[in-house]
Amino acid sequence: MSTIEIACFNPESAIIAFENGADRIELCDGLSEGGTTPNFETTKQLREKINTPIFVMIRPRGGDFTYSNEEFEQMKSELIKLKSLNIDGFVFGILDENDEVNIEQNKELVKLAKPYPCTFHRAFDRAKDLENSLKKIIECGFKTILTSGQKPNVSEGKENLKKLIELSNGRIEILVGGGLRSTNIKELREFTKAEYFHSSAITDGGAFANADEVVALKNK
Repeated sequence: MSTIEIACFNPESAIIAFENGADRIELCDGLSEGGTTPNFETTKQLREKINTPIFVMIRPRGGDFTYSNEEFEQMKSELIKLKSLNIDGFVFGILDENDEVNIEQNKELVKLAKPYPCTFHRAFDRAKDLENSLKKIIECGFKTILTSGQKPNVSEGKENLKKLIELSNGRIEILVGGGLRSTNIKELREFTKAEYFHSSAITDGGAFANADEVVALKNK
């Protein structure tokens, strides 16, 4: 049985994911930007309604993953505020201007997040050098990497995903996401030997998770 995380861009999707058996929720805002930090009040109200683990994205804007000092300070203060809500983990990823993993800034956020675990998000797919980036992310103290195998989607990235899972050798979870659907999860699991999967479960190009798709992802 796979572990399924549903990326939710609004509280309605999170409730759908919760009611249909998702193992974890990645809560964010900014659907069109690929996910940004969710609103504090929204997160607070959701936490009161559901007991599924909620991982919160810390990302001040869409676009690249290299942040100014002001943006980095904003990320730290938002993380500290959201940490007070009894959430279960954080999702972020910072690269330097050469598209390499920014060890110093990521380490600082991982430390601030303690004791909560952190996922390095799909900034990994922009990072140079798969193997070296993996090593740096483990060194920073992340527990999970969300990735499509450094390709536009998981189907194109399956060779790299398989390689990452072998290279990680249990030291970090490889969370397979980016174009993942119930129609391709079975094939990907068999090919990559992955155990952790991530999907928005949006099937109509809209903004809300589809209940049947959440169930299908869980049961494939």
